Amino acid sequence: MGAKGRGRRGHGAGLLTWIVALLLLTLLLAGGAAAAAWWWLQAPMQLRNPTVELSIEAGSSPREVAQAWAQAGVAEDPRLLYQWFRWSGQARQIRAGSYEIHQGATPRELLAKMVRGDEVLEQLRLIEGWNLRQLRAALARAPSLKQQTAGWTEAELMAALGAPGQAAEGRFFPDTYAYSRGVSDLTVLKRAYAAMQRRLDSAWAGRSEGLPLKSPEEALILASIVEKETGAPADRQLVAADFINRLRIGMPLQTDPTVIYGLGEKFDGNLRKRDLQTDTPFNTYTRGGLPPTPIAMPGVASLQAALHPAPSRVLYFVARGDGSSEFSEDLAAHNRAVNKYQRGR
Repeated sequence: MGAKGRGRRGHGAGLLTWIVALLLLTLLLAGGAAAAAWWWLQAPMQLRNPTVELSIEAGSSPREVAQAWAQAGVAEDPRLLYQWFRWSGQARQIRAGSYEIHQGATPRELLAKMVRGDEVLEQLRLIEGWNLRQLRAALARAPSLKQQTAGWTEAELMAALGAPGQAAEGRFFPDTYAYSRGVSDLTVLKRAYAAMQRRLDSAWAGRSEGLPLKSPEEALILASIVEKETGAPADRQLVAADFINRLRIGMPLQTDPTVIYGLGEKFDGNLRKRDLQTDTPFNTYTRGGLPPTPIAMPGVASLQAALHPAPSRVLYFVARGDGSSEFSEDLAAHNRAVNKYQRGR
């Protein structure tokens, strides 16, 4: 009995030793795998080019994102990238957008960039005083911007912006707009249109009392004229006062920029007497009141000036030649200013 018991205990001890050894080996292998995974996450990825760019479309799955990086130039197994995305718990937090990585980037940094939405953005600057033709030319030149609206009419454009029947001229706020590579020009235009609407609504709500302007639309038209007529920022409110005073008494605005706008592409840089005498909807020498639409994109300063003109009775102004203007309350004083600054008398 004793001998047999010792045999069974020896056999059990050997089995236990084998199990412990197996567990230790498993732990060592697991630890080795964990260490290898940790090293891989911290190590620079192999890139086929110094810089790899990728635009991630909205709705792309984590697996598709991993495969897209590999196709774009990340020389790593996309299955490993996908498993890392999943294991991190952040796979569903990856944001659509345009991304760029450089030599030295690690898998950890790659995921963090996409989760943060740390995109590579392009910029489009819209300048105060530009007209719609100039705006569309800037859109056409903008890098990595999808030209969705290039062949659209103004009516089609405004319908897409949710403002059918509204004139497109002057409706986009001049500012610098950052955008993701590959987005459409319509996306940028929607932002610029909304920005102008907000600025116009705010300025109209805080306007001075007693202005001869019936609507925000008229304020926008006047602001566009002020934008084109102002050479020196310090003169802006006086320029606005000049036009406001003329509107109050029914005097024609007689402003060259509206005539030039009415000429369109026929304008060769030289405004002639016959141009001032040729009637068009935008000729403020032959027609009273405001033109039918804005003639340019006004900035905030011009919007504010149109709705907060200087308390002045000026009715005339002439360029001094240094960017500023000489303002007069009556025709005799204006004629003297014209002789001095324009004719050198």
